[in-house]
Amino acid sequence: MLFFFAGISPINAQRAEITPGAERPELYLDLLKGKSVGIVANQTSILTHSQNKHVVDFLLEKGVNLKKVFVPEHGFRGDVDAGKKVDSSVDAKTGLPIVSLYGNNKKPSTDQIADLDIIIFDLQDVGVRFYTYISTMHYVMEAAAENGKKVIIFDRPNPNGDYIDGPVLKKGFESFVGMHPIPVVHGLTVGELAKMINGEKWLKGDLNCDLEVIPINNWNHQIAYNLPVKPSPNLPNDVAIRLYPSTCFFEGSIISLGRGTQFPFQVYGYPAKNFGEFTFTPVSIPGMSTTPPLQDQLCYGVDLRNEPVTHRFTLSYVIDALQKSGKGETFFKGYFNTLAGTDELKKQLLAGKTETEIKKSWEADLNNYKKLRANYLIYKD
Repeated sequence: MLFFFAGISPINAQRAEITPGAERPELYLDLLKGKSVGIVANQTSILTHSQNKHVVDFLLEKGVNLKKVFVPEHGFRGDVDAGKKVDSSVDAKTGLPIVSLYGNNKKPSTDQIADLDIIIFDLQDVGVRFYTYISTMHYVMEAAAENGKKVIIFDRPNPNGDYIDGPVLKKGFESFVGMHPIPVVHGLTVGELAKMINGEKWLKGDLNCDLEVIPINNWNHQIAYNLPVKPSPNLPNDVAIRLYPSTCFFEGSIISLGRGTQFPFQVYGYPAKNFGEFTFTPVSIPGMSTTPPLQDQLCYGVDLRNEPVTHRFTLSYVIDALQKSGKGETFFKGYFNTLAGTDELKKQLLAGKTETEIKKSWEADLNNYKKLRANYLIYKD
């Protein structure tokens, strides 16, 4: 059905010992017996210890009564451009209905889950607030809670799970790229975040979802994790995934972050020579970025591809580009505040605050969040 993507770091010896929830059938097959099951899945939903077998194929082989597959942004095969509508369809291999949760509805309707007892969620997240898989999870939990269905999370490691940083989302700035009052880099797996969503009553109407998390074995928050499959079209490798919290803010600006190249989220630039000596030209790449910002324009900027995979969130790139642009307010698009989850960051940047000053301003919020987070951890920090 769906197999290995090129471009991701090879699985190392340490990672080979890590067993994601999907690869622990002894913990969940009995729960699925005699039940009608739906699953939220995409190209990342694989069992690497079984020759990269897709979880849908595995469940069908085990006799699970799998009725339909729900898919998030980027579609079932992970090849739909960011923000583009994902259409519902039928899987050619299994004949199962594919129900889009990134088209006309982002939340499963009552009709779409009426014939189900259990909904499995098995997507590889990257641990960043504005990555939309966790918003899809929220809506699945909410729909399940409203309709008396159970949700089982097949947990997977967070490749940015070893630290916490960034502004905490403020009330009034909720969107599909930020539904919860958590920092940009939140330091949780999807299973831990699901527990937090339940425990903090973040579902509509203070509902509580009947939730079970199938935990990862042999992983904690300080163990690095090389993703065996790229989680979305424009995160092709581990460096891109680690840079993503820092460079994604350029989505809310006039700057290119490399969409339309083979190294998105790993460079930044603009059509002005003072931005740097490195050059790149964004072009249309179907399946990655069909109409990238600054398409067909020669951009000058900075190449970040040699950043270590230990990279942590920084505002230095945005500060650098803002200063070089000389454009002030017009450097930003409205989407910037949506990504930031606050209007405070933009104000601080325009005021010329340093990264140290800005980070100090959200220190108290992060300390409060860390105390909250401790209540929902499944894995050791």
